[in-house]
Amino acid sequence: MNLKFVIILIAVTIGLISIIYFQLTSNSDGSNFQERQRALELLSDITPINISQQGAGNVILTTGNSIFEVFYYSGDLLYNEKEIPSTILKEQHFLLKPENTELYREIGVGFEQHSSVFVVPIFTMTAYGEPGFYNYFGGECGTECLKDIPIRYESRPTFESSANSIKILRLLGYPYITDIEIDKNPGILELFDKVILLHNEYVTSNEFEAITKHPKVIYLHPNALYAQIEVDYEKDVITLIRGHNYPSAEIKNGFEWKFDNTHPFEYDTECEDWDFIEIDNGIMLNCYPEKIIFQDERLLKAIKEY
Repeated sequence: MNLKFVIILIAVTIGLISIIYFQLTSNSDGSNFQERQRALELLSDITPINISQQGAGNVILTTGNSIFEVFYYSGDLLYNEKEIPSTILKEQHFLLKPENTELYREIGVGFEQHSSVFVVPIFTMTAYGEPGFYNYFGGECGTECLKDIPIRYESRPTFESSANSIKILRLLGYPYITDIEIDKNPGILELFDKVILLHNEYVTSNEFEAITKHPKVIYLHPNALYAQIEVDYEKDVITLIRGHNYPSAEIKNGFEWKFDNTHPFEYDTECEDWDFIEIDNGIMLNCYPEKIIFQDERLLKAIKEY
């Protein structure tokens, strides 16, 4: 076979492979999906966070309207579903139901390339821990409870830090980053076409600027971007700077953010008449969705389709 022909054939083959590879690793808008994934894999190694579905003790399965399997860990005791103590009810866990596979394709992103990311509120998780900011707000201690609070990397998310939303979005295939990645590298959000914010109540100025400048944000929980904190990464601690009636009682939102939607939406946890409200850089849910995020197919579709 002519050497020149062989060289041309090899070049054409490599070119075709490159085109196919580019198509497989890029979204329809031309953005590089593989680049996003590499960034997320690297960032996940930087900020470990305990949001697994694992627990200890007996498992209590429940039934109902959920589109996921809902279960509770009960320690060493097994409770009838109607007798589960309120302390157990606070920690819900979820699994996919095989019979709902097609539904998950409709409401999730785990079966396709995507360019969305949600933000785990690790700073808010830290603020609500003990000792922490809420010991000060409750009058149990002085301003020492607002300063140098160790970042709680290994704490499990709670109702206040969007535990159910984190678990459901992960099950549906959404990638995540934490406050820390955005604070250290605000430009990371530019890799994504859509940002899903949870109850990120306590954020840094870097994080606030990056989120409010992004053109497409779903503010899934009211009371986000409410108070300004400062982070010392050498000590791995946070300190409240401004907001939540500090350093003076008249200060509500620490950034004077005109789209603050804390009142009255934060306290509507039933979400019976939920709706999204449009603002300059996205949409805001008018209720706190932790009780419905695993049951409401329409809400999950709205999140995906926005």
